[in-house]
Amino acid sequence: MGSAERDGEVPAFEVFPGEGPPLLLIHGLLSSRRQWQPNLSALARISRPVVLELWGHGRSAAPVGDTAYSVSFYLDAFEEIRRQVGADRWFVCGQSYGAGLAIHYALRHADRTLGLIFTNSRSALAAGRLHHPRDEPSAATRADLEALPFHPKYARRFPAELKREMLREAQSLDVAAVGKGISKTLLELSARDRFGSVAVPTLLINGKWEKAFQPDRDFAARALPGLEIADLDGGHSINIEAADAFNRAVANFVIQRSNP
Repeated sequence: MGSAERDGEVPAFEVFPGEGPPLLLIHGLLSSRRQWQPNLSALARISRPVVLELWGHGRSAAPVGDTAYSVSFYLDAFEEIRRQVGADRWFVCGQSYGAGLAIHYALRHADRTLGLIFTNSRSALAAGRLHHPRDEPSAATRADLEALPFHPKYARRFPAELKREMLREAQSLDVAAVGKGISKTLLELSARDRFGSVAVPTLLINGKWEKAFQPDRDFAARALPGLEIADLDGGHSINIEAADAFNRAVANFVIQRSNP
């Protein structure tokens, strides 16, 4: 697939050719654009994928100050990307940490959101504030990041070549930027108190083998009665672990809710 890239005032992103409305894809911490590699071909049949990388990840810059790491700044950046893509409305999809950003975007910009898709995310639906395991982001080291349970080195159900690619990219993470993303963005990331106010069609694709997330899955179902849930065999990175089923769930959701 071809792509177009933008960076600088917004995180780096690629626009892939496809058939249908734009679909913003936001990966999780310690990941990159590679997160969506098993999904792009299928999603391009029903959408135009827009693959974004968080600050300090992949090809994105690593801003020095703290401002860029606020949830509000990310939402403004997503709006700028939407304008650059030339979309009046689009779908947004977030994985793990990216799910929190996607939910906040849908809450703020319901008029620009055709539909919201998100996967397992403790941080998006956390009760109370989450925090970095170290007191200061500047104290974080690459070893600290590698010790986090969602580092790709611990993935057990990834295709071997994809895992190697994700590990290579994890070695180039900007440690200070990722530390700020955890200690700054994470403090604001939970949308639990506002989740019931989501006013756009919403799909949760749940990796049901991640036992720790299932109470959050049940909370989401109670808080948002119109929520659609696809419970799939797999864990935290369900878009990789059950790629075909994930792709089908997204495709059905997008096709049903695209403008005629």
